[in-house]
Amino acid sequence: MVKEHRAVAALRVFLVVLFGILVVFQTLSLPGQFAHMAEESPDHAYLRWPMTAVSVLWVLCVQVVIVCTWKLLTMVKNDRIFSEASLAWVDAIVWAIAAAWAMLVGVFLYVGFKADDPGLPLLLFLMTIGVTVLGLLMVVMRALLRQATALRTDMEAVI
Repeated sequence: MVKEHRAVAALRVFLVVLFGILVVFQTLSLPGQFAHMAEESPDHAYLRWPMTAVSVLWVLCVQVVIVCTWKLLTMVKNDRIFSEASLAWVDAIVWAIAAAWAMLVGVFLYVGFKADDPGLPLLLFLMTIGVTVLGLLMVVMRALLRQATALRTDMEAVI
């Protein structure tokens, strides 16, 4: 039990650090990077705002996952993870991954039809497969959590 509390505490520290880094990327780095790219390559300057919007929304999806993970960790700490309330936070994670996946597929298709070099489309394809696996894994984990919640509810009814 002590190891679990330490792991939860360490995970929370890293979630805070990750969230802070993402805020910096979202507000400073990504808009500045795409502005610089527009200045360096004026023929692709029209992509500045769409790329900025998509990248900021991707970061927002990750931030949603971090907040939901934080809430689930709180439920683990309070021994309430096997409850219907935890499914709402897992649902939010699944929806955030689905939104990121949809944007990623859109970018993949756009880049795939416009690219001269296969490198970037292949990288985007790999990322799409990775996000697909992550999303499907979360759906399976949600089903397992639902089963465990039902079993715990049944056991508490018997006791």
